[in-house]
Amino acid sequence: MHKLNVLIAGSTGYMGVQLVKLLSKHKNIHIKYLCGNLSVGKNISYFDKTLKNKKLPKIIKFKKKLLKKVDLIFTALPNGEAQLLSKNLLPGNRLIDLAADFRIEDPKIYKKWYKINHNAKDNIVKSLYALPELSKKDLKKYKIIACPGCYPTSILLPIIPLLNKKIILSNNIVVDSKSGYSGAGRGVHKKYYKKNLYESLSAYGVGFHRHNSEIEQEISKVYKKEYKLFFTPHLSPMFKGILSTIYVDTPRNINSINIYNCLKKFYKKNIFIKFAKFNSPISTNDVINTNNCLISVCRTKFTNKTIILSAIDNLIKGGSGQAVQNMNTIYNFPESRGLK
Repeated sequence: MHKLNVLIAGSTGYMGVQLVKLLSKHKNIHIKYLCGNLSVGKNISYFDKTLKNKKLPKIIKFKKKLLKKVDLIFTALPNGEAQLLSKNLLPGNRLIDLAADFRIEDPKIYKKWYKINHNAKDNIVKSLYALPELSKKDLKKYKIIACPGCYPTSILLPIIPLLNKKIILSNNIVVDSKSGYSGAGRGVHKKYYKKNLYESLSAYGVGFHRHNSEIEQEISKVYKKEYKLFFTPHLSPMFKGILSTIYVDTPRNINSINIYNCLKKFYKKNIFIKFAKFNSPISTNDVINTNNCLISVCRTKFTNKTIILSAIDNLIKGGSGQAVQNMNTIYNFPESRGLK
């Protein structure tokens, strides 16, 4: 069986390690190179003991010449670094980025939210913002695939179909999202050492979290009218998982059951979108260690208001899992391969 030769740059962070775990059990993938900086010379099992019995290469420093021997590059690097790597791509390479370098289509907006210049502007047109369930038909056309952020994944999957069908009002969408601390990367312990990370809940990026940029960009593609979406993220005392609570208003002729039926119909052919029974509470525990997005639609005491709950594993469906899902679609592998 022919296998794709893969290079993973940024293989030792929470997202990178999770990606290695998924790809190491994918029968169409040969992990040829694992790249890092401070971790050069170490085995990846140093960062996750469950990888101890896997035959994986030692971590080396990235060099351009490595691109000659691989088909596919995954990057889970700090923002800005995948842009530089993308300039060295060869005709036979494809890049799947798990960071934000190619999520934003306008470099000026990228700079506004990420506070750095975009250093690969010519490659933006070669890239696709790829939420798998919404981008399948276009994936093969692009050399660079930008995987969405974890919060936007949990928000856009339920919101996009509803705005597209115009069955919710767009002037007051409120999103309250809570994430495990792995979403902030391995440096979270130093960054939040004064915040009592393991016993407290912290709001951050209030009103201006940079994931607003990609949420707004993607909504604007399907909904051309004015809208207002308020998004507040929180860091929770758990390792991983995201639960987004979305409050929406509906027209007089639409109720919560209509919203539930609309979403179920829209995603009926998508294996990783799951639905709880109508009006049921859900938790992150329902999706941990899966590539699923679990959606629940709940009625409220107000007839024109509905609450939508959306739960994902931020390191899998919110990152490495949908990177693998995108890869499977591009290369005609079964969509669930390596993910179940």
